[in-house]
Amino acid sequence: MIPTAPEGYKSGFIGILGRPNVGKSTLMNQLVGQKIAITSPVAQTTRNRLRGILTTPEAQCIFVDTPGIHKPHHQLGKVLVKNARMAIDSVDIVLFVVDGSGVAGGGDRYVAELLSQTQTPVLLGINKSDQQAEDAEAIDQTYTELASVQGWTVTKFSALTGDGLDRLQSLLVERLEPGPYYYPPDLVTDQPERFIMGELIREQILLLTREEVPHSVAIAIERVDEEPEITRILATIHVERPSQKGIVLGKGGSMLKAIGTAARLQIQKLVMGKVYLELFVRVQPKWRQSRTRLAEFGYQVED
Repeated sequence: MIPTAPEGYKSGFIGILGRPNVGKSTLMNQLVGQKIAITSPVAQTTRNRLRGILTTPEAQCIFVDTPGIHKPHHQLGKVLVKNARMAIDSVDIVLFVVDGSGVAGGGDRYVAELLSQTQTPVLLGINKSDQQAEDAEAIDQTYTELASVQGWTVTKFSALTGDGLDRLQSLLVERLEPGPYYYPPDLVTDQPERFIMGELIREQILLLTREEVPHSVAIAIERVDEEPEITRILATIHVERPSQKGIVLGKGGSMLKAIGTAARLQIQKLVMGKVYLELFVRVQPKWRQSRTRLAEFGYQVED
């Protein structure tokens, strides 16, 4: 049941946008206080628009984590960027996140240009303040100049340490309009548990494998059996080439075992109980170029 919000309560949808690898997913996890989006050093980790829900006594903020905006090189990339662009006009506020460990670059200017064409209010957030060196002021200035042209407010924080997030949250709530509870107050995401299970498996592949494997992987959760003492999960890892299958399997199945062990530990936190995880690897040639395969794996342009 969704309760009736008190008078003057605020709510709304906040799109988190920016280049790949600026820390958008880490930020959303920190804001909602729970891991719901996967993170890795690999660019373009986020593939779906994922909603994280933060409910406070004053407001309900629904954060929409989007794929990093980049120049797409295949059908999957086109779908991801189109979904991110669609989010710009379907939210109440855009939080434009940039990487404060380096100066503003062409990718930031490209995103800024996209956002300059929207009527949606924009707040520019300089992330990774914990990674800034002595030239922090000069770095910040490049982003302040980018924002001042559009009249955007700028705030600075570290998604990793949580420093500056109280101010960020206050600025966002200030900009929200009065509104209802969109979700039950105790909910932190609208994504089904199976989706998050698949993402936690994919995260370990991103962390443990290199070369061309990370971007060529899709996870299908085939079966979930919830027993009183244990949750049994059967999942298939889809790759595009036999060579990638060999990398994911590893010598004598060692890599697959490492992926499974690490993912199982993460999934146990999600389901708050014991997990038995069985993984298979299957070659699905050129799935990123196929609209049918993309739809099967849950990657389609959202309404």
